[in-house]
Amino acid sequence: MRRRDRGEEKVLDVDATMQGTLTFKDPVNLRINGSFEGNLDTKGSLTIGEHAVVRATIKGENVVVTGRVFGDIVAVKELKIIPPGNITGNIITPRLIVDEGAVLDGRCQMSRKGGENQNADQSARKSLLSADELAKYLEVDKSMIFEWAKTGKLPGTKEKDTWKFNKELVDEWIADGKVK
Repeated sequence: MRRRDRGEEKVLDVDATMQGTLTFKDPVNLRINGSFEGNLDTKGSLTIGEHAVVRATIKGENVVVTGRVFGDIVAVKELKIIPPGNITGNIITPRLIVDEGAVLDGRCQMSRKGGENQNADQSARKSLLSADELAKYLEVDKSMIFEWAKTGKLPGTKEKDTWKFNKELVDEWIADGKVK
């Protein structure tokens, strides 16, 4: 992790592999260039670098994605996806910019209140399933759920030692015939 001061702008670069929960109470310009699993709750600007792979639930003010994100994003002000940016997950934001060549594989909800929409946050939480719940839903053994999730075949996010799965993304995964 490096902190760089550029005049008034302070940038925190993360070039490592990290896991857990990152919460910033004060505005910061965070750039993730490595891999991250868990939860990100930021104020200020969050940039997911071109070579980054992020498996997380993200909440931020201004979010720019040029890497790969697996998980839901709530951007309070704006979300921008720039090639080769790729998001697999649902997003909530009042302003969305998707440049040609970038990919969004999920649902988008645009509202004037963006990430401050509590009903949307509650709805997103309700659609998350644990590994046990998903195993029952899919009528498979829980070990199969973990195997699919670890290999990236099944869309899910890992929070600490617990996997969470968005029911809507799992339903799309099944509909696309990706389950074997």
